[in-house]
Amino acid sequence: MQTRRLGDSDLHVSEISLGSWLTYGVGVEADKARRCLDAAFDAGINFIDTANVYGRGAAESFLGEALADRPRDSYVLATKLFFPMSDHDRGLSRAQVEKQLDASLKRLRTDVIDLYQCHRYDDSTPLEETMEALSDAVRSGKVRYLGFSEWPVDRIRAAIDMAGVEKFVSSQPQYSLLHRDPEEDVIPLCAANGISQIVWSPLGQGVLTGKYKPGEAPATGTRATSDEMGGFIKGLMTPAILDAVQQLRPLADEAGLSLSQFALAWVLREPNVASAIIGASRPEQVHENAVASGAKVDPALFAKAERIVAAARR
Repeated sequence: MQTRRLGDSDLHVSEISLGSWLTYGVGVEADKARRCLDAAFDAGINFIDTANVYGRGAAESFLGEALADRPRDSYVLATKLFFPMSDHDRGLSRAQVEKQLDASLKRLRTDVIDLYQCHRYDDSTPLEETMEALSDAVRSGKVRYLGFSEWPVDRIRAAIDMAGVEKFVSSQPQYSLLHRDPEEDVIPLCAANGISQIVWSPLGQGVLTGKYKPGEAPATGTRATSDEMGGFIKGLMTPAILDAVQQLRPLADEAGLSLSQFALAWVLREPNVASAIIGASRPEQVHENAVASGAKVDPALFAKAERIVAAARR
């Protein structure tokens, strides 16, 4: 497992990281989740990403218990805040930053969060208030570094230009062969300002694994058949895209990789990407995906893959 420096921080994170959205504490039984976490450490993954809203605290609580016996300096722990935790608790106001941070620390059973991220931008709170509250969290020692997820470019720029506050070191966008929007503005801005990408959905909600075949109904129990988990995947389940993904298989074979590994290696070809977040319900998935770290792939194969996907999305 290779590591990369996270922005201008002193954190070095594994190129593949383990996420917990829709899985740990919610969709995956505790013993299976523990086996996945153990597999992650066995594979050299040191970066664990979660959020307070995942299972309304359940994912953080699971990780707090499961990580309790591991040395705290053996992993980098990231969580987020913004989405509703109750009818009255949401957003990035000073009051919410202070309240949600303390609640996350308690659930995670730790004194410090390595990376505290704004899950989305809060239009109802002045940016100055949010940044000052987050900066105080860092200066108090409860948080080491700050990040954001899916912020508008003008708000990222405004935060970068703000004086007297702690600076962001990470951005968490959706990014994959099937979703390349961050390349237009977010990645160039971040790369110029010491901010790395931590990518969510690098496998296109599982579509880039090749398990969904054109002309075939999705298997029962997969994300595509779930009302709860399938919201992001619907736009990717078109015959053209599913056919394009199958056309990627010979390219992955030529690279000596599985489709999943090929898709992750494509994301990691971007120098501004520090880590690609994977989800897993089985340890075998963790070990397979970890192989993508450090994979050497002919850029010509990636170029062919990009052309195939671009044609399917026209």
